Amino acid sequence: MNMIDIPKQYVFDEQHRPLAVQISIDIYNQIEEILENFGLAKLMQEVEDD
Repeated sequence: MNMIDIPKQYVFDEQHRPLAVQISIDIYNQIEEILENFGLAKLMQEVEDD
């Protein structure tokens, strides 16, 4: 499995507690595609097993 480098920026509140992580839209789109492909592969496997 190929890993992708995910540059990220952390968002903190006034007490310096982490609230969120920002990633670029390009990286987000790559992650979304990977998850969709994984879901499709799982669905195909389930149908094949029936």
